[in-house]
Amino acid sequence: MNPISFVCVITGVLLNACAQLLLKAGVNAVGHFEITSANIIPVGWKIATQLPIIGGLTCYVFSVVVWIVGLSRVDVSIAYPMLSLGYVVNAFAAWYLFGEVMSVQQLVGIGIILIGVVVLARG
Repeated sequence: MNPISFVCVITGVLLNACAQLLLKAGVNAVGHFEITSANIIPVGWKIATQLPIIGGLTCYVFSVVVWIVGLSRVDVSIAYPMLSLGYVVNAFAAWYLFGEVMSVQQLVGIGIILIGVVVLARG
């Protein structure tokens, strides 16, 4: 994978990860909610007007554009597994930003993911 292709794929992955984190921040601001026929409009409006959610959806749009450019340069069998890096980024960011707990099992899994991505990227 050449450097431009790598940058496209990694940028798409990071934008996707950023989108997830912003969506989580947005729903954290709203709090726990139940969707019922009586509250679907007010809850939907509250969610739709959260700036982090709007930012997350914007990141998704940009990630798709960058991802399409990346896919035009890299085989999908190489590019798609790179999306697993988003899990690694989000796991550490959720731990840091939201205080989520990371277990030893998760850390081992992250290590396995990283080894797999290195093997694929060199292939």
